[in-house]
Amino acid sequence: MPSTELRNRIIRSARTIVVKVGTAVLARDKGVIDPARIAALSEQIALLNDRGLHITLVTSGAIGVGVAKAAMPRRPNDLPGLQAAAAIGQPSLMAEYDHTLTRHGLHAAQILITRSDFESRTRYLNIRNTIQALHRCRAVPIINENDTVAVEEIRFGENDIIAAQVANLLRADLLIILTTVDGLLDGDGRVVDLVPQVNDDVFRLVRKERSALGTGGMVTKLQAVRLVTQAGEAAMIANGRENNILIRILNGERIGTVFAPAPRKLSSRQRWIGMTVRAAGIIRIDDGAAAALRRGGKSLLASGILAVEGDFARGEIVDVTDAKQQRIARGKTNYDSAELRRIKGLKSANIAQVLGEKPFDEVVHRDNLVLLSE
Repeated sequence: MPSTELRNRIIRSARTIVVKVGTAVLARDKGVIDPARIAALSEQIALLNDRGLHITLVTSGAIGVGVAKAAMPRRPNDLPGLQAAAAIGQPSLMAEYDHTLTRHGLHAAQILITRSDFESRTRYLNIRNTIQALHRCRAVPIINENDTVAVEEIRFGENDIIAAQVANLLRADLLIILTTVDGLLDGDGRVVDLVPQVNDDVFRLVRKERSALGTGGMVTKLQAVRLVTQAGEAAMIANGRENNILIRILNGERIGTVFAPAPRKLSSRQRWIGMTVRAAGIIRIDDGAAAALRRGGKSLLASGILAVEGDFARGEIVDVTDAKQQRIARGKTNYDSAELRRIKGLKSANIAQVLGEKPFDEVVHRDNLVLLSE
């Protein structure tokens, strides 16, 4: 599909949009907020809100602002230092958003999250419900990682990934990642107009440079884009320092890089199982079982299991890999790791003889299994 046709199709269908803005887009050198940039972003969001679009903003910048306010010589490398900088910078960042959005009759609504909020199914759904309620209140949900409390085990680490997770949470029609480059660049330094699929060839185009103010680079942005496009939604990467960038994108201007969605749309639950929760372990299966899963519509049975890695309980999420350790699916297991080690390779009819019971025929039922493309 040509880029222009895809852009027009995205624009016609886009009602719920997640925008991620990086520190370098918002700040001058050394992390000092540029009020004019936040004001311009807020004005664009207000104009899109008047069109009936629901914009959720994922923003970086709190740590950078805190570093500048506290006159730190450099961005801290240790977690407590980063948390301190975030605690200092977050109020100023939100105050600026609130000040500029209020001019347009909108409210700034702060939501601070950690990975554990997304991995809990109840909290995950509560975040979605809260965001939807905020849109009804003429509020702009502004999301950032809760750096002041997050430890390594519960950190996303990159707001690009948070933006993708939020987009999948909302089943947003479009993710827009604003950065300081014009889009994904090809080997000659030209902007790639359209990416049909985020595969290994696309990742090979990535240049290693990244902003001194940010934590991620183009690799992380492509990882985020892949999460969204694999779920069946569209994404774009564009230069957030361009004038009226959001308006121009949603007017159909050929700007930035557009990433096409996969043909299938995953349900909200499939996105949570397949792309949100971290796997507690790995089930490796033989070629026959792998082929059956790849054809779709099949459950995973004990007879196809070659090996089990990790320790996990019944009901946890596990990765399913083929014999070459290529991940092909993720699902909710009906048996714990110890039980699976005892029944791997067995036919379902023989499970009760080994375990003394057979609560399920399937190790992972097809309704709880999400196929993934790497």
